[in-house]
Amino acid sequence: MPRPFRFGVNLLTPSPAAEWRATCRRAEELGYDVILVPDHLGTVAPFPALVAAAAATERPRLGTFVLNAGFWNPALLAREVAATDALTGGRLELGLGTGYVQSEHETAGLPFGSPRERVDHLRHTVEELDRLLGSRDHQPRPAQERVPLLIGANGDRMLRLTAEHADIAAFTGARPGRATGTLEPLTAEELDERVTRYRASAAGRAEPAELNLLLQLVAVTDDPEPVLEPLLERQPQLTLEQALALPIVLVGPLDDVVARVRAQREQFGFSYLTVLEPYMEAFAPVMARLREESA
Repeated sequence: MPRPFRFGVNLLTPSPAAEWRATCRRAEELGYDVILVPDHLGTVAPFPALVAAAAATERPRLGTFVLNAGFWNPALLAREVAATDALTGGRLELGLGTGYVQSEHETAGLPFGSPRERVDHLRHTVEELDRLLGSRDHQPRPAQERVPLLIGANGDRMLRLTAEHADIAAFTGARPGRATGTLEPLTAEELDERVTRYRASAAGRAEPAELNLLLQLVAVTDDPEPVLEPLLERQPQLTLEQALALPIVLVGPLDDVVARVRAQREQFGFSYLTVLEPYMEAFAPVMARLREESA
């Protein structure tokens, strides 16, 4: 049997307390299972935002999507994770990645390093978190026996690390672009190769991980071309048909979009889908239809 769907929304916009609470409540009303926050300069501060989200909601899980490991000292991060999990009543899901925006590290006065160095630092962070949070002597204590770990990955070493440690394997559906700090989308064939490589690395796991995909564009419409024009301007190598076929793009009539979500779960195993805040409302009817069909 396929794993049941879960749906998350990544909230990007810093806002005053009342507005933040209202956005979180709206996400809960729409049926999102997870409220997520990123870790970029200029967006929300992850852990205070999640504690505030917990106070405004009752049901959704709360997660980082994803923390930039280069911003964090593992011992200090363990304190933040444990305290946030306790303050949210055991609703935290920890998402980690290497970070890919060099200018943010420069602004913060932190080393960026080579891809290998960033993956090495992430591995060290994951292993230290396991050691520290797994110790009964660590204070504060998280509410959960184990805070679920999500790792966002695409490269070979990252996929191996994800297979070894992550409860949730998050696929970006994109690769670093030619311009620094940009991403280029993967085709369905390229993403299938990445998932296949991950599965080979994860073949010995006792429990299979949940597979996640971040959707970059969502629109329920009978006229997809105007919606896709900004993407085609940023990615001039794509035709309209190629853009519509990208796994991270869900644009079209409701029936077609719902069918694509089901097909991608069957092909790739993606049962946990994350949308960006601007598409929170647009994705709601897709969630509703999928849940009706599963009832």
